[in-house]
Amino acid sequence: MNELTEPQSTDNELAFESALRPKSLEEFIGQTKIRKQLQLILEAAALQSRTPDHILLAGPPGLGKTTLAMIVAHESGRPLRLTSGPTIQHAGDLAAILSSLTPGEVLFIDEIHRMARSAEEMLYLAMEDFRVDVMVGKGPGATSIPLDIAPFTLVGATTRSGMLPSPLRDRFGFIAHLEFYDDAELEAVVQRAASKLDLQIDKEALIQVAKRSRGTPRIANRLLRRVRDFALVAGKQRIGVDEAMGALKLYEVDELGLDRLDREIMRVLVERFDGKPVGLSTLAVAVGEEQDTIEAVVEPFLVRAGLIARTSRGRQATAAGFAHLGQRPPTSQLDGLVDL
Repeated sequence: MNELTEPQSTDNELAFESALRPKSLEEFIGQTKIRKQLQLILEAAALQSRTPDHILLAGPPGLGKTTLAMIVAHESGRPLRLTSGPTIQHAGDLAAILSSLTPGEVLFIDEIHRMARSAEEMLYLAMEDFRVDVMVGKGPGATSIPLDIAPFTLVGATTRSGMLPSPLRDRFGFIAHLEFYDDAELEAVVQRAASKLDLQIDKEALIQVAKRSRGTPRIANRLLRRVRDFALVAGKQRIGVDEAMGALKLYEVDELGLDRLDREIMRVLVERFDGKPVGLSTLAVAVGEEQDTIEAVVEPFLVRAGLIARTSRGRQATAAGFAHLGQRPPTSQLDGLVDL
């Protein structure tokens, strides 16, 4: 998988992304409805001198969930505590975090759906009554000690909201489903990033970067970074369309944002199997990748772009998928596509 079009963030880019993060809802680009809803929640809480409602941010990686959590804390004038679901493997881990919170603090839990079940159950009471019950001892002699905690705002982020248990999901006062960005919004993201980095970039180069970003600001910033590096090595003071196209060609990112693995999967479906449905395990063997990688990373974008379809018999290239590879689809094999 090409790291440029991988929506997950890598360690060496954290500082780069941090420098580009907007600090307020006014600076935040895209997600217009969610920004207005969050603004209302924060202003109402400030007028009533209370902590804002608990917030759940759901959506694919790279759309700004962590950034919005930071903005909630910043605009509330509250400190922010960052943690993630996989690090909370026991109820005691969560109790330690909750008991150390200061009044009004914002607790951000990334990938909240990956928390341990025992921690989830402790979180129910903490979110509603701002207290936790800590079990001391084992067996018949175990006792429960109620522990009051400071009022706080929980901001949870998840890429799989369906995996959250209903009791936990229902305790959030506001649930936001982040959407992919359109090209105009991504152009604004790239323009803002270029300004922050003091880059001179032509409009056409900016458009080319935005349209290949798969609707994801994180990927847009990553592509801009590679284009910047390409122009720097070439000794160019200004990034023109030639430099942008040269960098994108070098890193094998095509006009739809497909990388090498995406195109290999498309070629397997179109050329090797002649457009017939292909099972996931067969597809994984054919391209030499893990099934989980294809299902979780590659497939969602290809389905959203309309290039492949999930049918009752397997994955199948659509007419748009054939056209993208410059081939005509066998119409008899594209009849009766059924989504799963």
